[in-house]
Amino acid sequence: MHFSTSLRAALAVIAFSMTVLCSDASAQSFDRYDGNFPEGVSITYHQMVEMRDGVALATDIYLPKKKGKFPTLLVRDIYSNGSSQIRQRYAKFATNNGYAFVFQSVRGRYDSEGEWYPYFQEIEDGDDTLTWIAKQPWSDGQVGMFGSSYLASVQWLAALNKNPALVAIAPAMSPGNYYRDVAYPGGAFSLLSRARWGIGLVGSRTNMSFPVDWIGGIDHLPLETLAESVGFDVKHFQDWLDHPSYDEYWKPLNLEGRASEMAVPALNIGGWYDVFLRSTIGSYQTMKAEAATETAREGQRMIIGPWPHGWNRSTKTGEIDYGENSLIDAEALLLEWFDYWMKDGSAPTGGPIKIFVMGENVWRNEEVWPLKDTQFTPFYLRSDKTLTTDEPVDGGKLQYRYDPADPVPTLGGNIMETTLRGPYDQAPLDNRRDVLRFVSEPFATPTEITGPISAEIYAESSAKDTDFMAKLVVVRPDGTTFNLVDGVIRARYRNGFEKPELIEPGEVYKYTIDLWATSYLLAPGEKLRVDITSSNYPRLARNLNTGAEFAKTTKMKVARQTIHMSKEHPSKIVLPIIPR
Repeated sequence: MHFSTSLRAALAVIAFSMTVLCSDASAQSFDRYDGNFPEGVSITYHQMVEMRDGVALATDIYLPKKKGKFPTLLVRDIYSNGSSQIRQRYAKFATNNGYAFVFQSVRGRYDSEGEWYPYFQEIEDGDDTLTWIAKQPWSDGQVGMFGSSYLASVQWLAALNKNPALVAIAPAMSPGNYYRDVAYPGGAFSLLSRARWGIGLVGSRTNMSFPVDWIGGIDHLPLETLAESVGFDVKHFQDWLDHPSYDEYWKPLNLEGRASEMAVPALNIGGWYDVFLRSTIGSYQTMKAEAATETAREGQRMIIGPWPHGWNRSTKTGEIDYGENSLIDAEALLLEWFDYWMKDGSAPTGGPIKIFVMGENVWRNEEVWPLKDTQFTPFYLRSDKTLTTDEPVDGGKLQYRYDPADPVPTLGGNIMETTLRGPYDQAPLDNRRDVLRFVSEPFATPTEITGPISAEIYAESSAKDTDFMAKLVVVRPDGTTFNLVDGVIRARYRNGFEKPELIEPGEVYKYTIDLWATSYLLAPGEKLRVDITSSNYPRLARNLNTGAEFAKTTKMKVARQTIHMSKEHPSKIVLPIIPR
């Protein structure tokens, strides 16, 4: 497999800026807890706690003092054995505020026994750990959980058993539908994150990284032998490749679809540029509507900031600095939350939803999602490459050529990779002829876009299967641009993700693309642009355009893509406009 010279150059620049392989699970800094533990703290390292099948997990216990019964904060982790600075800060945060703290390495990680396999094992192991804590002489029977990314996943997975000890959780940057968020957004395989995380980071027991170029060096085909090509044999990665459709493998991990099985209040924390933004919102909505108890339904809260997957670390995301106001006091927020549910503290302040409006760079409290008075407004793609609220009255179409050997390089967006995520000037992609761009007139007054965004694209292809992608871009008065949101749909999944259906070459189909959500205030003079293309590499695995079974082939085909823009086929993007 050989990429074009231009793409290899672009990937080389990206790879040059890469840092060492690391986890974003340390996003909450807790840096005010760098001192000593409070006097009288009792610590037990690596107590082996037995699960229902006899496997024992290494568990650290920190008690505020030797005698008494305490509410407990629990962190279950895959990235550390508890000795790292950030995990010690968690323990000091808990014990300084009168909580016991329990840290546990999950099954198959570090000193815990058993075999590592992501996600599924955490349902029973989390439940068993909660039951064990509640039975300890130092426990008052109440447990809260917090943490980011995988440390957030284990909270939801443990909650499926409705364990009475689990009083409240605070999942940050958490997936809720593992097919749609983790592995196959829009039906297209999330190559960069699944390879770098699923093979490179958690492919070993202790997160040992190896000298693999996870951006420029994963162009191997067929994908089913990618892990082998970089020196690994990872069962869960192969299982992900073997299940490209939403089937029985993935259904147990659709936590949004299992909200009725959970009965826990949750402080959902997300970011506009987080890879799991869709699930932060989805989990909040489904738990609000379907959780097993009224307490859980009424106990849902959601905070979304201008952050990537590593939340609350920096005022700058991508190439934009949102100012000091963009950061929150994470420790105070969590303490308020857990004190309310576990110590009869004051109710959390503000509305159930708190969002950061980018552009205006302010926080705002809201009561419902989508926001009250949202005006869902279609902006139509026109054949003269304009973007307008006027419906088309005549025919029109535009074409481009998609070559899987020369895919559009990833530049910004909702991804894990630290060197690519967030808003970036899109100018490096301006000369590509496989991207169609549709630009609005400058907005005359401040215009707020807050809420879910979708696109409806009428298109035909010369291929039996292909991808269509839409990206919403802000164009500033000086001509600089940056990405707000984007989305994808794989053609074979246009009618649903459970059953693939190939397309007939030359036939027009409607493709609905979920661009997730954002919140941005357009300033006077700014424009909106919609970019349409068929690749976003290496964030997403290339569609090879052949219609062959996923991950099994090296063959590829150039596709001729035609976007239709007419009264009969009105391609458009639907924006949530908030009146001001």
